[in-house]
Amino acid sequence: MIVQGGPFQFVGRLEEEKAPRTCQRFLEMLPFKSKVIHSRWSGEAVWIPLGDFDTGLDFENHTSHASRGDILLYPGGFSETEFLFVYGSSSFASKMGQLAGNHFFTLTEGHEHLAAFGKLVLWEGAQDIVFSLADA
Repeated sequence: MIVQGGPFQFVGRLEEEKAPRTCQRFLEMLPFKSKVIHSRWSGEAVWIPLGDFDTGLDFENHTSHASRGDILLYPGGFSETEFLFVYGSSSFASKMGQLAGNHFFTLTEGHEHLAAFGKLVLWEGAQDIVFSLADA
């Protein structure tokens, strides 16, 4: 799967064994196009707010402490539904406190651009982001 974030391209894989329902739901949303903004509470991460979008999901393979290149989906509940794209040190949280999101996607290529992508979003503002299948 390809992720185009601003001027940067990343390649990743779905964590289908660990988060099968989240991966299936995400595949139904492809191609997914949005804007990504810098996180307010989660450290070195950017996020895609989805408001009250109902994913129909519960927690699976969820974590508050994702690694560089992990992408989480918070299915909603205490805070709004959102994607979290981790580019550095991060502890997933909102104004309500610590959150856990479903780790469903892991970058496999493009790690060398993660810090630059995060800094671009931090200093220049919202960037376009597109998730699509590699063969699409």
